[in-house]
Amino acid sequence: MNFKFLTTLLISGSLAFGHAQTIDKVEKPIDLVSTLVGTQSTYFLSTGNTYPAIAMPWGMNFWSPQTGKMGDGWMYMYTAEKLRGFKQTHQPSPWMNDYGQFSIMPMVGIRTFDQDKRASYFSHKAEIAKPHYYSVYLADYDVKTEITPTERAAYFRFTFPKTNEAYVLLDAFDKGSYVEVLPREQKIIGYSTKNSGGVPENFKNYFVLEFDRPFANVSTFADSVLTDGRYMVKAEHVGALVGFQIANAGDQVLLKVASSFISPEQAVLNLKELDGTDFDQRVAKGEDVWNTELKKIEIEGGSIDDMRTFYSCLYRSLLFPRMFYEIDANGQVVHYSPYNGQVLPGYMFTDTGFWDTFRSLFPFLNLMYPEISEQMQDGLANAYRESGWLPEWASPGLRNVMVGNNSASVVADAWIKGIRSKDIETLYEAVKHGANNAGPLTAVGRAGATYYNELGYVPYDVKINENAARTLEYAYDDFSIYQLAKSLDKPQEDLAFYKERSFNYRNLFDPSTGLMRGKNKNGQFQSPFNPFKWGDAFTEGNSWHYTWSVFQDIEGLAKLMGGHQAMEIKLDSVFNLPPVFDDSYYGFPIHEIREMQVANMGQYAHGNQPIQHMIYLYNHVGAPWKAQYWVRETMKRMYSPLPDGYCGDEDNGQTSAWYVFSALGFYPVTPATDEYVLGTPLFKKAVLHLSNGKQIRIQAPDNSTENRFIHALKWNGKTYPKNYIKHSELVKGATLSFDMRSEPNKSRGTNKTDLPFSLSKDDQ
Repeated sequence: MNFKFLTTLLISGSLAFGHAQTIDKVEKPIDLVSTLVGTQSTYFLSTGNTYPAIAMPWGMNFWSPQTGKMGDGWMYMYTAEKLRGFKQTHQPSPWMNDYGQFSIMPMVGIRTFDQDKRASYFSHKAEIAKPHYYSVYLADYDVKTEITPTERAAYFRFTFPKTNEAYVLLDAFDKGSYVEVLPREQKIIGYSTKNSGGVPENFKNYFVLEFDRPFANVSTFADSVLTDGRYMVKAEHVGALVGFQIANAGDQVLLKVASSFISPEQAVLNLKELDGTDFDQRVAKGEDVWNTELKKIEIEGGSIDDMRTFYSCLYRSLLFPRMFYEIDANGQVVHYSPYNGQVLPGYMFTDTGFWDTFRSLFPFLNLMYPEISEQMQDGLANAYRESGWLPEWASPGLRNVMVGNNSASVVADAWIKGIRSKDIETLYEAVKHGANNAGPLTAVGRAGATYYNELGYVPYDVKINENAARTLEYAYDDFSIYQLAKSLDKPQEDLAFYKERSFNYRNLFDPSTGLMRGKNKNGQFQSPFNPFKWGDAFTEGNSWHYTWSVFQDIEGLAKLMGGHQAMEIKLDSVFNLPPVFDDSYYGFPIHEIREMQVANMGQYAHGNQPIQHMIYLYNHVGAPWKAQYWVRETMKRMYSPLPDGYCGDEDNGQTSAWYVFSALGFYPVTPATDEYVLGTPLFKKAVLHLSNGKQIRIQAPDNSTENRFIHALKWNGKTYPKNYIKHSELVKGATLSFDMRSEPNKSRGTNKTDLPFSLSKDDQ
């Protein structure tokens, strides 16, 4: 822990009671990051469904300690007692599982590849889990393992007892793998092909391991047979076991490891990321990299728990989508295409689902990390050129999961927020193509596109599941294309076409219930209708959740509901209703249902994406103080810096980015517009260091647990009455001064001119 930070804690209050005190500026925010947040999860109840990713920001390769068995999506569970190895992973979530994986395990006294027999007891008391450094004591072997990563390589350091029976195991996993031991070079090379889909037939992850000392003995295994003195093996499941003689207790074995999706030669090139540094120097460099990124947002004046939560969420917001490109021998950016299997020039990113991340993660990257966003846009253009489609869920190539066509939002928001991709014309072609055609997979392009194009909705009775969710998201995605077309000065024909389709949400609004409802092909609403039924017409939610998925036109939705007051009452109802549910579509309560049920916030299901923006909609109906109340309640109840610190799946940065935005005091309710909607800042001060050299200064000196309501706001010293702020103005540099009180100001933000963007207002 940094001395200045420790001193601050002691000034603010004793370390034992520091969590209740207000903390001043932190010099090294990485000291506050815990990679264990969200790891206390199960299949039936998610508190994040994360693993402790040992990684650089957006790094191609992550590492994780492995408690789960080979192929288990829950590779690390906080409640587990044993570790089976240390795994190179590209897993975006347990539901998507992994690819490009292999594991490393040090052992003493036994020679085995069996994943149960080799497992060692460990304790969190002897574990350090940071983004740039991981350390754990393997009790059964008296071995300390340390790991520090680069973007495509990693350093291992094993501290052994005195023994002639020290071993390091490489497990290349099943589904087809290859290993060769090169004793003279003190190396192991090979590849793994294990994956969960979304890869071409020639997919391989090539790896190279380089040790700092000679091998005392070598064994390899193929499937169930371990053979001494055999150096090369190729089979369904292979691995290698190399031995060392450790002369003195505390002697260390160093291992450098890297991998490549391109070739064995490229893996050796990637290993050079470790050149010129020893293990401790690499740890220091990794710490510097993370502190540089994390310090782009400096916060002051919050509790230690709130600051730990903030920076742990910021860490999670900087992992995905990951780099899927490499640097060749000529210093050029190249990538193995997960779409066509070729090695091609240019950027590629992967491991993200736009259904989750279009909402706040990508808007956050567009605000704070525009250079990486531009690379991601270039990568999307390459994905379209190589597959004929924009991905909606990539891991690493096209995957058939979730609904919507939200790549349109990701492209449009970047452009509107000033990210100037050189490939924007290709991307415009791509979003139009995806908007009007069903793709090669149900989750690519638009399932039900023909129906949607003809009827303005996807019917309930044509055997296309989650049809209402698709319709609502397609309408918003059409709006995103309209916004992009307008910004690109496209023909009026395009503008009119996509703008008209942006209002298709109206086709599913049921006046009798005031909710969204599936509709049959003949124009009649589905019947019977249970607004508490999860799934069916909706995706991982019910009508109470999806009714608010009209990001582009909240004013229009309010009119359908009977006006602002009626919509305000409807919003209140979400919190006032009991957490009842109908799980008949699934046949059991899926984990998202349980997470809503146990949260004690009524029908508000923050653990999943469809409703995460809903709290901010109070701003659209002139009741911003209710947004302020519920945003603060959600931050307080649903997040913590502990292993059970999320209220559902973290989802590749989306749920974390919600917290980061909300703690700063604003949120992108409608991506692909220039606006953020106000909530309530959490800290007394925050400074955002933008890449253009400007700063956004957020000041709320009277902020506290009780003072959650905005009494007044000044923008650069001038009174600012509106419920939204503009991105284009923020990036010029701004000082937002909040006067925070314990009682709501019910006269601020109530005028029509104070309300955020809605497409219906655009027509007035």
